Amino acid sequence: MNSDWILSLAVLAALALFGGAAYLWRKPNERRRAILMAVAALVVLLNVAIWSLPAPQAPAEAPPPNATP
Repeated sequence: MNSDWILSLAVLAALALFGGAAYLWRKPNERRRAILMAVAALVVLLNVAIWSLPAPQAPAEAPPPNATP
């Protein structure tokens, strides 16, 4: 599937965001930015989860009621 590399890149970006959030969390004046980065990482991971769900299948068409086999 061609979108596998996009999902992989999104997961790597989320990991980088979590790493940056952990780094900023240790700085006392950067807590708000750290929280925003962690929230952005969660949003990216939720998007990856949604994108990786299988597509719904169309229901099979029923034969017309007056059709004879």
